[in-house]
Amino acid sequence: MARALAAVLIGACLLVIPVGSFAGERTRLRYVTAIYLDEKGAGLRQPEGVACNDKSMLVVGDTGNGRLLRYTVEGRDVRPAGELRAPEVTYPIRVQMNSKAEVFALDGKQRRIARFGPGGEFKGYLRPEDIPSPGSVVARGFKIDRNDSIYILDIFSARVLVLGPEGKYQRHLEFPKEFGFFSDLAVDFKGTIFLVDSIKATVFAAAKDAKGFSPLTKSLREHLSFPTYITTDGRGVLYLVDENGAGVVILGQDGSFLGRQLAMGWGEGLLYYPSQMCTNEKGEVFIADRGNSRVQIFSILK
Repeated sequence: MARALAAVLIGACLLVIPVGSFAGERTRLRYVTAIYLDEKGAGLRQPEGVACNDKSMLVVGDTGNGRLLRYTVEGRDVRPAGELRAPEVTYPIRVQMNSKAEVFALDGKQRRIARFGPGGEFKGYLRPEDIPSPGSVVARGFKIDRNDSIYILDIFSARVLVLGPEGKYQRHLEFPKEFGFFSDLAVDFKGTIFLVDSIKATVFAAAKDAKGFSPLTKSLREHLSFPTYITTDGRGVLYLVDENGAGVVILGQDGSFLGRQLAMGWGEGLLYYPSQMCTNEKGEVFIADRGNSRVQIFSILK
């Protein structure tokens, strides 16, 4: 409870995290507040997933407690909005929402994607239909675009599957021939797909109509340690979550390095083994700060 109170007090001060100079200081993250508790006052436990939309809704994958939590967020005003829990989902590590406010959660133990209706009801697992051989899919990550198409990082078959909103196969792209380990993917407003290679610290991209992936960046090892998550905002800016390095690296649409934000630590505005990150059109940023058992909220300064 003391940590939660501290989060509120420091959040009120709107702490700005210093990050040094880069590319005209185009994007910075300003700390707002942190979430530690559910509506009953119980603490989060190593949360790994966060999903947000432009209607002030936030969904947290409270991984260690085997559940999903919903909140409404207006600046520093964060209000719990209920719990989503199903015996079929015991270890949610990635969370996404579609335009209908349906919630999708990747269970890290089963490697299956569960679907919840807007009212919180469990609607079963996402079952890809008519996919080409091999029929087995092992999801490492997934994303949902503005048209509710679903993109799955299938590490079993070394491909990205593109499905319609109900799971029907549309197309797929094979992984490039040479790579280390792809840990996540992202899709921007143009339909470009991005892959992040954690081992080689590189990003690959495939335009909407491309038949394969090409390198977008050279190695970013001098800027980050072990990137495990990638996302993009409405402007097409890319954000890489550096799990081991406890920071966020920002890239332009062309892969140019725009800077690094945040640092490792336990105080407000610092990270310890961060996992998923999401942004919305309001300029809000939510980061699952797994090692600190909290979700931190920032605002984007341009």
